[in-house]
Amino acid sequence: MNDILHSSALLKEHDNYHILIHAYPDGDAIGSGYALCRALHSIGKKANVVCTSPIPKMYSYIVDKVQMQDFAPETFISTDVADLRLLGNGYEQYEGKVLLSLDHHGTNKRYSKYWVIDPHAASACEIVLEVIKMLGVSVDKEIAECIYTGISTDTGCFKFANTTSQTLRNAADMLDFGIDAAEINRVMFETKSRNRIELERLALDSMSFHLGGKVAFVTITNEMREKAGASDDDLEGMTSLSRQVEGVKIGVTLRQKEDGEYKISVRTHPPVDAAEICSNFGGGGHVRAAGCTLSGAIDDIKEQMIEVCSKALEKCKW
Repeated sequence: MNDILHSSALLKEHDNYHILIHAYPDGDAIGSGYALCRALHSIGKKANVVCTSPIPKMYSYIVDKVQMQDFAPETFISTDVADLRLLGNGYEQYEGKVLLSLDHHGTNKRYSKYWVIDPHAASACEIVLEVIKMLGVSVDKEIAECIYTGISTDTGCFKFANTTSQTLRNAADMLDFGIDAAEINRVMFETKSRNRIELERLALDSMSFHLGGKVAFVTITNEMREKAGASDDDLEGMTSLSRQVEGVKIGVTLRQKEDGEYKISVRTHPPVDAAEICSNFGGGGHVRAAGCTLSGAIDDIKEQMIEVCSKALEKCKW
C-alpha cells in the first residue's frame, strides 16, 4: 500500500497513537513524528511520540511545544523507520503490531500492516506533510517548523543530491507560515558546543585512510566521549566528517555504543551505494547515507567493512 488517501483514512479511523521514531533520532525522525503528532491532536486524536533514546536538546523548540498525553496506546505507527530494529532496545514488542509506516527509505522492511514509502522523497517529513494535508489539517507555524527541520537536515541544508524541485517548494511553503528558517539552520548547522569541538578533534585524530585513500574511517569510542565530556547531543552531524576529505568516496564512522557494539554510519559520493554496503550487515538506508550495527573487536569490524567497501569500489570500476 502506497496510498496517501488510504493512510489518512486509517488515521481518522483509529485513536490512541504511539508514533514510533528511530533511536538516536535526527531532524527528520523528530520533525516527522512531532508534525504528525500535532496534526492528530488537532483532529481530536490522542497521540504521543515514542523514542528509546533521549532527544537532543537542540530540538527543544519542537519537543517543548507538544504536550505529552496520558492514555493506553492502542495504535502504533512509525515515521522515518526503515526497520523495527532501528527503534532500539525493546523493538521486539512492536513486531506485528505496527499499523502504518510513513518512510522514504527504499530499504524499508515492510514490517507494518500498511505503509507509504517514497524513496524519491528527500525526507519522511515530505510524506507526512502530504498525509497531514489529506487529513484536512491546516498547517500552522509549529507544524511548519517540524516539517522544515526534517527537510533541511535530511538534505544537508539543501546541499545533498536528494534535494529536488519539489523539496524546495515544500520548504518554501513552510517559510510562508512565519517560521524562522535562518535560526533553525543556525541551530542545526552552525552551532557546536565546546565539548563537541573537542570530540571532533579526537575523531579527526582517529581518521585512517584505506584503499588508495578512497575510504576513510572515523572512530568514536566511549573513552573519547568521556574525555571530551560529550553528550549524545554532541554527536549530531559527526558522520559527515570522513566524507568531506578530498578523494574519499566512502566515509565510514564507527560509533561505540554503551553495550560495546558499534553503530556504523556510511556516507558515499556517486556512484557508490551506501545502502548496498550496509545491507551486507543487515542494515540499510539511502544511496548516499546508510547504517548498520556490528559487534566485535574494532580491528575486525574495520576489516569486514574494508572488504565490502573494496567490492563496492570495484563495482564502480575504481
